[in-house]
Amino acid sequence: MRRLKIALLQITPCGTLQENQEKGLEYCRKAGELGADIVLFPEMWSNGYHIYDSPVERWTSEAIPVDGEFINSFGALAKELHMAIGITLLERYRGGPRNSLVLFDRWGEHRLTYSKVHTCDFGAERALTPGEDFRVTTLDTACGEVNVGAMICYDREFPESTRILMLKGAELILVPNACPMELNRLSQLRARAFENMVAIATCNYPGSVPDCNGGSSVFDGVAYLPDQTESRDTCILLAGAEEGICLAQLDLEQLRKYREAEVHGNAYRRPRKYGLLVNTEVAPPFIREDRRREDR
Repeated sequence: MRRLKIALLQITPCGTLQENQEKGLEYCRKAGELGADIVLFPEMWSNGYHIYDSPVERWTSEAIPVDGEFINSFGALAKELHMAIGITLLERYRGGPRNSLVLFDRWGEHRLTYSKVHTCDFGAERALTPGEDFRVTTLDTACGEVNVGAMICYDREFPESTRILMLKGAELILVPNACPMELNRLSQLRARAFENMVAIATCNYPGSVPDCNGGSSVFDGVAYLPDQTESRDTCILLAGAEEGICLAQLDLEQLRKYREAEVHGNAYRRPRKYGLLVNTEVAPPFIREDRRREDR
């Protein structure tokens, strides 16, 4: 069984929706030439996560429909190239825009839409509508079927995000991102992959984008191998700051054998002991009142 090729498009956005569409399609074609099975964009590619340096009325007006021409062009290309594409957008949504990912399979079929659950309510993202759930889909690839879930940037900071995706069967989690990937954030991804025995692929903007530094990564979640006495580095890709296509090869067979034998993930959990995690009356969030959402 050949390895699953994941292409992370660590690229700089342009000034308009049309330019981002054209550049995105161009880089998808380049990834296809490299033999990619799955392509992933950084966070909110449709407007380049252009939300912190313009008035809220302006950037929210840039929201586009999830079934519009921009998104559908990537679905058509996925079918043409026989390659899955995870395209990101500022989604037009009732009640306010959402920060979303749409995943097309290699047949151009819409397999999943995920909207960021943990919006950054301490900043501009307060104007966004949070997503309702974490979702997993079975993606048909040239390497066979793989169970794929998604989370977006700040979702990474909450261990519950990855845990729920693992419990729903995710083997690979796609993470569009738009922030500095420094030591602690990379450590979060490493830990989430290790403790859940999942692969995590994160696509960030390059260092040419303000408040970003590249560092796109893939952690395969396999900490131990039968023929090795010591643990191994689960990082199979860590990009620099430059713009480009970052390609990783994920050994799905190795990951599945590891999940069958190791003690992490769902193997020895004791869910009945965890009630406090969701009991907000006993343990209310320690958050400033002016930043609290009523739907928590």
